[in-house]
Amino acid sequence: MNDEQLLRYSRHILLDEIGVEGQQKLLDAHALIIGAGGLGSPAGLYLGSAGVGRITVVDHDRVDATNLQRQIAHRMERVGQFKAESLAQSIVEINPEVQVDCVTERADASVLARLVPQASVVLDCTDNFATRQAINRACVEHRVPLVSGAAIGFDAQLSVYDSAAGGPCYACLFPPEAAPEEVRCATMGVFAPLVGIVGSMQAAEALKLLMGISSSLAGRLLMLDGRSMQWSEIALRRDARCKVCAGNHTVRPGV
Repeated sequence: MNDEQLLRYSRHILLDEIGVEGQQKLLDAHALIIGAGGLGSPAGLYLGSAGVGRITVVDHDRVDATNLQRQIAHRMERVGQFKAESLAQSIVEINPEVQVDCVTERADASVLARLVPQASVVLDCTDNFATRQAINRACVEHRVPLVSGAAIGFDAQLSVYDSAAGGPCYACLFPPEAAPEEVRCATMGVFAPLVGIVGSMQAAEALKLLMGISSSLAGRLLMLDGRSMQWSEIALRRDARCKVCAGNHTVRPGV
């Protein structure tokens, strides 16, 4: 770490839980963000500003004027641009040292099979149930921790799924065969600051995982009622009959 980096990240380095060693872990890490919208925007900006050395952003969608109410990484002049490229541009404007790779393809099984094994942590910032399941399957298969967030209307939820550490996966809680009726922001709406709250918390959980700070949301689901600003929490357990992670008991090295 050079003198400029020591200065830039000094407020992290001053924290006993982080220090120079923890900051170096961030500089050496690779975060994969899937979805560059309401959740991916704050998550990406905080990961970049915190010094995660490499960030890959996946999103096949383009910036629309209706996104600007909540997707804070984008600008009016970028309407029509790929969201992944717009988020990458915003990250680099904050921290030019970060290597940001853009993937403007849909996050299908083949794309995930290529990208997930390269990542230190995956952030699911999507709004599609089938895509969430595909991301979870890839993370279980390649033993990469998953930070998952969701927000719609005034309601949000957040958790960490790390089956390689012995915890439940996303499918333990939301089985693939029990697909809910899809509800999208375009039809129901979303309270603008809500995605900022959840996306920022996703970044916080990802940073802790990358630095090896032991306390995380693994095994817990946080739910936020944005009307009353009240959090509730439920404990999660691994489903021994889960069709995704039940046969995968290999513990990730270092866990």
